[in-house]
Amino acid sequence: MNHSFGSDNHSGVAQEIIDAITEANQGFSEAYGQDKLTTKAKEIFKRDFGGNSQAFFVFNGTGANILALKAMTNSYNSILCPNTAHINVDECGAPDKFTGCKIIALPNKNGKVDCNTVKKELKGFGDQHHSQPNVLSISQPTELGTLYTKEEIKSLAELMHSHNGYLHIDGSRISNAAAAMNIPIKEFTADCGADALSFGGTKNGMLIGEAVVFFRKELSENFLYIRKQAAQLFSKNRFIAAQFIAFLENGLNIRLATHSNEMAKYLENELQKIKEVTISRPVETNAVFAIIKPELCKRFQEKQYFYTWDQETGEVRWMCSFNTRKEDIDQFIKDLKGLIEN
Repeated sequence: MNHSFGSDNHSGVAQEIIDAITEANQGFSEAYGQDKLTTKAKEIFKRDFGGNSQAFFVFNGTGANILALKAMTNSYNSILCPNTAHINVDECGAPDKFTGCKIIALPNKNGKVDCNTVKKELKGFGDQHHSQPNVLSISQPTELGTLYTKEEIKSLAELMHSHNGYLHIDGSRISNAAAAMNIPIKEFTADCGADALSFGGTKNGMLIGEAVVFFRKELSENFLYIRKQAAQLFSKNRFIAAQFIAFLENGLNIRLATHSNEMAKYLENELQKIKEVTISRPVETNAVFAIIKPELCKRFQEKQYFYTWDQETGEVRWMCSFNTRKEDIDQFIKDLKGLIEN
C-alpha cells in the first residue's frame, strides 16, 4: 500500500520504537511485568502524572477502554458517552458485554458533550428500576479530531463527582491533543479531575500496547485480576514497557504527534484551495474531515485509500500520521485535482 490517509493505524512504527524493542530483546527477563523495564516505564508514568497515578499495560485500545470502565462500574451502572464515541460505535459491543453496563449515547457537537447534555441523563439514582449512571467517557481528542479545553474537562469531572461518579478519558490520540494544546497531558487529565485515562500509542508510532492510567488509588486495587481475566496480561511485557520508555522518557510522543498535526494543517490549507471540497470540522489535531460529492469520492478512493465517514452527507475522513510527508500530501492533492479536471 502506498501512503494511506485512511487511518493513523495504517502507518508503520517509529524507528526509535523499533530500536527500543531490539534493545529489550537481549537475554532473559522476568515475565508478566515483573521486569526492570516495566518498573521503569511505570515510574515514568508517575513522573508525568503524579505519585498517586498507577499505570497498567494492555495490548490495545479497546482493551484499555473496557478494562478501565470495568474497574469503575458494576453491571447495574450505566456509562454515558458521546454518540460518536469509540466505545459506542467501533468496539463491537465489547464495553457492554464486558462491563454488563448500559451504554447511553449522548448528542454531541463536533464530537463533544457539555454539562447540560450530561445532566439530562444523571437521573434515577436510588431507583431499583433504573440503571445507575456512574461514568462519563469522553475522548481527547474526539473521534472528530476536536479538542476539549481544560475548563470543559474540569467542569465535566466536577459534574460527575457531584453525583459520586467518574470521568474516563479515551486517549487513543492523547499525545496529539497535548501537542496541539502545547501543555503536558497531566494538565488536562489528572489536574482537571479525570479519574482514569486510556493512554494510546499505536496510532502515534508504537507497535503494540496501550496503558490504563488511574488517578484514584481505589480504582486500581483489583485491576491486576481484571486485566488477567480479560486476557490482556502480556507475558513478555518488557516489550510494551520498552516502547513506552522510548515514547515518553524524552518527549518522542509529542514530537511525533506534532508532526502529524502539522501535516493535517498543511493538508487543510491545500484543500481549502479546491472549491469542490468543503472542510466540515475544525482541524485541531491530525484529522481532516471534509465533504465531497459521492461520484468524486468513489473515483478518488480508487487512487487514494480513505474512509467515507457519513454516507448520507458525503463526509470523509483523512488522517495524517507521524510519518506523513508533504510530498505525500502534494501527491494526494494532485490526484484529487486531476479527477476534478477530467
